[in-house]
Amino acid sequence: MKDEIDFGFEKVPKAEKAARVGEVFDRVAGRYDLMNDLMSLGLHRAWKAFAIAIARPRAGERVLDVAAGSGDLAQALARRVAPGGEVWLADINLQMLGRGRDRMLDAGVLTSAVQCDAERLPFPSAYFDCVTVGFGLRNMTRKDAALAEMARCLKPGGRLVVLEFSKVWKPLEKAYDLYSFKVLPWLGERVAGDAAAYRYLAESIRMHPDQATLAQMMESAGLSRVEFFNLAAGVVAVHRGYRL
Repeated sequence: MKDEIDFGFEKVPKAEKAARVGEVFDRVAGRYDLMNDLMSLGLHRAWKAFAIAIARPRAGERVLDVAAGSGDLAQALARRVAPGGEVWLADINLQMLGRGRDRMLDAGVLTSAVQCDAERLPFPSAYFDCVTVGFGLRNMTRKDAALAEMARCLKPGGRLVVLEFSKVWKPLEKAYDLYSFKVLPWLGERVAGDAAAYRYLAESIRMHPDQATLAQMMESAGLSRVEFFNLAAGVVAVHRGYRL
């Protein structure tokens, strides 16, 4: 039905998805960083470092990190745009946004944090030099609208960088499915006390557009010179595009 959308493998009304995703992150916020380390064997840190390198932040630039979560990308970006630059955190989930802001403050970085929906960003057009989104796009209800909003907020020539789970190399699919649908929920239950949240994580990855499809969506959102880089045999991909 037109008014329904994927929530993992389940179909839910579009109007309900953001709240359902919010409930998931409310439940896991306290163990989010620990679970990231465990389920990726620490590789998420290397993936984020690669995304930062692809984003190419420079001193004095103004950067927006959408779906900022616990602030890993934002902290790295803040180091690269200093002195004189700004990093803004945006997230629809208040608990995750607060966690990210607090970690930035603990690291001695003063930043602005805004609770908002990525599909309706409260920023002027052509305001940022760079926009990043790490492991958040797949949770958005209307990905095309969110990409268009991120592109709108970029200055001409500005960069959008998307770090997200993607389509794994076909020979590894069976092993990856076993890990995703057996090991991840088990870890979620033991560590975060919530198997269902991490079952949703695995399902949301499978429903996310593959590398080529996401590149086309970014082009449709008004970005040019779109390219992507596969990491870990396609488990993760980094896409980059430039505002026209």
